[in-house]
Amino acid sequence: MSGGRSAAWLLLLVVLAGFTGIWRLQRKISMQRAEMHQEQDEILVRSPKLMKLATLEYGTLVADIYWTRAVQYYGGKRLGQDTNLASLWPLLDVATTLDPNLMPAYRFGATFLAQPEPRGAGRPDLAIQLLQRGIDANPEYWRFYQDLGNIYYLNLKDYSKAGEAYLEGSRKLGAAAWMKVMAARFLEKGESRETSVMLWSELYDSSTDEAIKQNARINLELLRTDEDIDHINEIAEQFTAKAGHPPRSVREMVQAGLMAGEPLDPRGVPYVINRDGKAQISEKSPLHKEESIYRRAL
Repeated sequence: MSGGRSAAWLLLLVVLAGFTGIWRLQRKISMQRAEMHQEQDEILVRSPKLMKLATLEYGTLVADIYWTRAVQYYGGKRLGQDTNLASLWPLLDVATTLDPNLMPAYRFGATFLAQPEPRGAGRPDLAIQLLQRGIDANPEYWRFYQDLGNIYYLNLKDYSKAGEAYLEGSRKLGAAAWMKVMAARFLEKGESRETSVMLWSELYDSSTDEAIKQNARINLELLRTDEDIDHINEIAEQFTAKAGHPPRSVREMVQAGLMAGEPLDPRGVPYVINRDGKAQISEKSPLHKEESIYRRAL
């Protein structure tokens, strides 16, 4: 009996010591709150490994504390119009190391990091690192791929990588159908035309949503016009080299014997040559309006 009581008392002391340690840790973090608005910001512990060893089973609780501090830190800096966000990454680093499943820290933290100064830290590289960590810990969460694609697109203007991120996310269970739509658009913008054609064709063949099928059909038609225009422009260069001036019409190249006939776009309207001697969709074609609508967002 005495042995059981001793074990119970020992367990109680260990629990009390643990909560006392957490309370002291929170107190120290709160005491440093004012200092975090100074030019050289400091956080209690910058080493995620050290914090993981120190907190043990209380890691998720401390992770919440650090995530809360990151939000307060970011908000305080914005209100104070202070652009020095040097401590933002260490706070997020510790929070997500202690709790790899802390989803908001990855998603909103990446936004805080990626936004250009003065709205954010201007560190899209760290935002990508944070999201990759989230993907490694939660590989089936498709929203991380959406966030990753947005950073590549909005902050880095890397359309190919944005498309690849959206495409990978579209393969995850429960991913929204528009993930594949955005992948096709980004890859098209990034000049991965063959991949984009494949994706739009797959969407058109597999989707039962009429709006998605129409979207896919129009984009496939526009991609075909891109191929046609590239081909016409190659012939226009040959014409220019031979005639000494750019072509004024497609018919002029036909009359020069460089083309068998005037090529038509997918809606049956002949292409035209602009003032620079380059081919384009005719304003008379329904695809001219579709192009301005479907490609203005990218």
